[in-house]
Amino acid sequence: MSSQNVYILGIESSCDDTSAAILCNDNVLSNVVASQKIHEQYGGVVPELASRAHQQNIVPVIDQAIKQANINKSDLSAIAFTRGPGLMGSLLVGTSFAKSLALSLDIPLIDVNHMQAHILAHFIDEEGFDKPEFPFLALTISGGHTQIVKVNDHFDMEIIGETIDDAVGEAFDKSAKILGLPYPGGPLIDKHAQSGNPKAFPFTKPRVDGLNFSFSGLKTAVLYFVQKQVKENPNFIEENLEDVCASIQYTIINILIDKLKKASKETGIKAIAIGGGVSANSGIRKALKEGEHKYGWKTFVPKFEYTTDNAAMIGIVGYLKYLKEDFTDMSVVAKARIKF
Repeated sequence: MSSQNVYILGIESSCDDTSAAILCNDNVLSNVVASQKIHEQYGGVVPELASRAHQQNIVPVIDQAIKQANINKSDLSAIAFTRGPGLMGSLLVGTSFAKSLALSLDIPLIDVNHMQAHILAHFIDEEGFDKPEFPFLALTISGGHTQIVKVNDHFDMEIIGETIDDAVGEAFDKSAKILGLPYPGGPLIDKHAQSGNPKAFPFTKPRVDGLNFSFSGLKTAVLYFVQKQVKENPNFIEENLEDVCASIQYTIINILIDKLKKASKETGIKAIAIGGGVSANSGIRKALKEGEHKYGWKTFVPKFEYTTDNAAMIGIVGYLKYLKEDFTDMSVVAKARIKF
């Protein structure tokens, strides 16, 4: 490809965040995210409401991203968009807009796998953040996914472990709901856990073969535990919220770290990266950093704004695919479920 600057517009609409970003090569010029508050009253994302909100947000979000980057639409080299996985109605909004804009500007269109993007967000050029060298292990943890991925190259990835039921984000949110915390509850568990005793209430860790995970049993254990304690003391949650949150978080972190230790030992790889919305959790970040001293790992934790769903990570995949001239055509369609 030409050695001149490459400008990529990234569009992310896989769940309940509408996001647009402009990248110049591997540098982020703008990264605009419009979150949807409407889902809080329902205790979870309502797909139909999410897709309607995307329709309302997508034009102003993209317009703002272009203005913040101080470029014109005519400067764009290509448009990258999330093809999947995600909520079908939400994906359709971003896919349709990306196809229409690419067609009108007569520039290449690039489809992006959302989960690959969480991993490749580490290759955004950001001061103070190192880029991992291949091969490395990536722990992708979000509301819908929990995976250990062996990354041999930018687009050579192999899932070597994944959840067999709930994702880690679901474990956090469902536990929070049991405790009466509002949605999204994961960040609130993290907040309360910081002032609690992580060993106050021991929860059993599931026994799952290989490198796979299971979190549905933990959710059930938390439910039965809380029901039993509240029956004996109606004020139990209020009086022990910090300790319960700390104990739940401690158990989840141990499950994740134990599997990472096993994956590192089996593969011989000591470079560990994390990605996905749950990687914003302070306890997980701390445990990963401690792994450097305990297990000799070299860890990579992305900048906070690139952990949750955002278009900058879509843009970096778009840039890497642009260099390979890996484009798609107008027949491309969104896919709610998609493999690497």
